[in-house]
Amino acid sequence: MPALFALGFRPFFLLSSVLAAILVGVWVPVFAGWHSFGSYYGQIGWHSHEMIFGYTCAVIGGFLLTAVRNWTERPTATGVPLAFLVALWLVGRILPFFPEVVSGWLIAIADLAFLPALTAAIGAPLARHGEKRNLIFLPLLIGLFAADLLVHLELLGFASGLARRGVFLGLHLILLLIVIMGGRVIPFFTERALQGVAIERRAVIEWLAPLSVVAFMLVEVLFPDSSLSGVLAALAAIVNGIRLASWYSRLYWQVPLLWVLHLGYGWIVAGFVLKAAAVLGMISPQFTIHAFTVGGIGVLTVGMMARVSLGHTARPLRVGPSMVVAFVLLNLAAFGRGLLPIFLPLWFLQLIVASGALWIAAFLIFAVIYAPILTQPRIDGRPG
Repeated sequence: MPALFALGFRPFFLLSSVLAAILVGVWVPVFAGWHSFGSYYGQIGWHSHEMIFGYTCAVIGGFLLTAVRNWTERPTATGVPLAFLVALWLVGRILPFFPEVVSGWLIAIADLAFLPALTAAIGAPLARHGEKRNLIFLPLLIGLFAADLLVHLELLGFASGLARRGVFLGLHLILLLIVIMGGRVIPFFTERALQGVAIERRAVIEWLAPLSVVAFMLVEVLFPDSSLSGVLAALAAIVNGIRLASWYSRLYWQVPLLWVLHLGYGWIVAGFVLKAAAVLGMISPQFTIHAFTVGGIGVLTVGMMARVSLGHTARPLRVGPSMVVAFVLLNLAAFGRGLLPIFLPLWFLQLIVASGALWIAAFLIFAVIYAPILTQPRIDGRPG
C-alpha cells in the first residue's frame, strides 16, 4: 500500500483538511443566499452535522489510530484495513448529496458505520494492553455514535427535536475529548520544546477541568440554556482558565507549534465564558457556538495535525512562514465568527463571509504544505 495508508494520521488529516475547506466553501454562499443545494440533512443541518461528525471525527480518528499505537506499542489499522476505514468515512460524506436516489436508511447506515469501526480498531489494542487510563476514549467514541444516531432518528421520522440535541451532544463530547487530550499533550509538547520549562500540574485542577465539562454537558443536554447550565459553564471557564494559565510561558510565543495549541485551548475557555454570559442574558445564545467550533476545534485541530504530522514522519518540529500565516488566519476566522458579531451585529453577514474566507485559506494552506508530508514515507525509513 502507498505511504498514505502507513498510519492513521496520514489519510484522515489530509482528507479532513480538504473537507474543512469544502464544507465552508459550500455553506457560506448558501447561508448568504447566493445559491442552494439539496442534502439528506438539509442545508443548515448538513453544515453542522458534517463539521462535527465529518471533519472533527476524521481528525479524532487519525489522531487516535496514531496515538494508540504509541501508547500500547501494538499495531493499529494500516494498509487495507486503514483504507477500508477511510472508505467508510468517505461514503458517509458523499451519499447525503443524493437523497433522491439513495435511501435515507442507506445514508444513515453508511454515516453511522464509521464510529463503531473506529472504536473497534482502537479498542482491540487498548484492551490487550490493559492500561485503563486510555480506555476513556472508547465510551467517548460510543457517545459520539449515539449523538450521530439521534440526528438520523429524526431525519428517518422516528421522533422530532432529536437532531439538534444530537449535534450539540456531539459538540460537547468533542469539547470533553479536547479537554482530556489537551491536558495531556499541550504541557508535554511545551516541556519537550522549551528547555528548562517545567509546567506545574495541580491535581485538583487536573481533575476538575474534565469533570466540569462533563457536568456542563449533562445539564446542557437535559436542560439546555438553564440557569444551572450557565453556572456550570462559568465553573468550566474558571477551572480550565486556571489550567491554561498554569501552562503559560512567554517562551512559547517563539514556537508557532506551541502557541497555536495554547490559543486553541483558550478559545474553549472563551466559549464557556460566552455560554455563561448568554444564560445571564448578556448576549444572544446564537453567539455562543463558534468560539467553541471555529476557535477551539478549528485552531486546536490544525495545530495538532501540524505537530503530529511532523513528529510521526521524523521531520523537524518546525513550521515555515506559510503555516504561521495559516495559524493566524484561523484565529482571525474565530475572532470574526465567534466574537465580532456580538459587537457588530449589523455586519453579521459580512463577518460570516470574511471568516469563512479566512477559514478556507487556512485549511488550503495546510493541505498544500502537508500533502507531500502525508503522502511520502518517513524520512528516517522507519514504518509509519
